[in-house]
Amino acid sequence: MKTIAQRIEALQRQLANFDYMCSGTLLRRSLVCGKDNCRCKAKPPALHGPYHYWSRRCEGRLVQKVLSWDQARLVGGAIRNYRKALKLLRKWETETV
Repeated sequence: MKTIAQRIEALQRQLANFDYMCSGTLLRRSLVCGKDNCRCKAKPPALHGPYHYWSRRCEGRLVQKVLSWDQARLVGGAIRNYRKALKLLRKWETETV
């Protein structure tokens, strides 16, 4: 059976493997524009997009940014890494207590 120190070291090694991390939410939206004769107003509608939006809190304010497809893939991975890191930190705290 592993000691507490060994379990904490294993958690530290897992945390060291992350490359990018960021908080927030990644949304994929298809939108309707304001033009009257646009294809997005047809029946059935052909919406514009999809557009990728990254939302996060920065200094207490909600910040949103439109991302390209490649940026969205990178940010999506960074958000997943951030959430995994938070779980590992909670496990570390549990082991410490």
